[in-house]
Amino acid sequence: MPANGREWNPFVAALHKGLFEHCRCFSHQHTMVDLADKEMDNPTFRSDTVLSDVHLHCPSKRHLMVRLNAVGQPVFLSYFKLLWSTEDLASGKHMREITAGREHQCRKGDELCDKDKSNIKKVEELNSEGVEALLDDDGDLEVVRRPQSASGLEAEDLLRDIVCPVILMKGKEDAFEDEEPECTCSDFVKIEHTMATPLEDVGKQVWRAAFLLADYIFFKRDTFRCCSVLELGGGTGISSIIMGTVAKRVYCTDVGEDLLAMCEQNVALNKHLMEPGGGEVKVKELDWLKDEFCTDREAPYSWSEEEIADLLDHCSVIMAADVFYDDDLTDALFRTLYRLTHNLKNSCTVYLALEKRLNFTLRHMDVTCEAYSHFRNTLNDLENLQDGKMKYTVEPIKLDFCQFLVYERIEQLELWKIMAEHLP
Repeated sequence: MPANGREWNPFVAALHKGLFEHCRCFSHQHTMVDLADKEMDNPTFRSDTVLSDVHLHCPSKRHLMVRLNAVGQPVFLSYFKLLWSTEDLASGKHMREITAGREHQCRKGDELCDKDKSNIKKVEELNSEGVEALLDDDGDLEVVRRPQSASGLEAEDLLRDIVCPVILMKGKEDAFEDEEPECTCSDFVKIEHTMATPLEDVGKQVWRAAFLLADYIFFKRDTFRCCSVLELGGGTGISSIIMGTVAKRVYCTDVGEDLLAMCEQNVALNKHLMEPGGGEVKVKELDWLKDEFCTDREAPYSWSEEEIADLLDHCSVIMAADVFYDDDLTDALFRTLYRLTHNLKNSCTVYLALEKRLNFTLRHMDVTCEAYSHFRNTLNDLENLQDGKMKYTVEPIKLDFCQFLVYERIEQLELWKIMAEHLP
């Protein structure tokens, strides 16, 4: 799709102005950094990895490692429960199950630690007698330590969610059925994903904002029924899969052949969820840093001319979840949104789900939300943009709707709605 520079220059100019000021400020500070400090920082960024809380606190009994992907990363298979019953949705039974499970672990851990209580009591008694009681003949302090007994170590382990990777034979997709036969029904979403990836591969993990967006899709299923939908930065594809249960067609897009192959596999694993409604999910490449769709027939996940025409003629919903963690990518996403909404035949609604992440920065010597602040500033720029062709109306969505997936809906999660309307 060729870009029309005149149409989106005002927005691009606003973005470039912000980026120029940011780069100029950074450049001034960068010259003051000692060369040795730079060398110390480089290895930190190269070796840095991130782990999604979804996997860290996954309520499943274990993660199943099914294979290694093309770049040698372990790929895990997780089962995420869907909450359909009125009782679960109304009473929050799913959250109580998590809490009860942890309380049970704590109680069991306390029982295992009873043997160590006498040691703590001895320390307290010694403290009551004064410091002199803890000195040896030479006047050195003897510290009475709590012994790390086997029971104590076991209790510590019980306080954590247990992750036991199990290697399965490639192609044995239903190897989990013997232990969890109910996992094959419509109560579970099966997702292949990686864990603890470098920042550039975070799309291969499942993130909380994707669950939030999925909740909203289930809650507003009548709104999305029979729609044509585009997801930007689909990652593992869980939001597109949920959308595929109600929408007519979903184009789930991202970049990277390995990631898109994983996403396509997840779509295949969850066909049983989409078949009743006749929904279809197509996995395609869409690079925000490029102005055109990939139409090279030799390239995997490229677009046909018919698919591009179908998207531009019928798409009425665009969505993205947890893709606002890098300022340059945020700018690229909003430029893509601007370009797409101008070229769509009809007005559309955009849904953006994200998690506001707090980070300590040396530049501010304080906890900040720089990526989130940049997102909000760019969102405001889009709403205030006046080009005579499009009107963007932005509003936050209250998170008072039901949970249909088991996760912790923390206060840092947000969902935004953008109405993109063509002006007469």
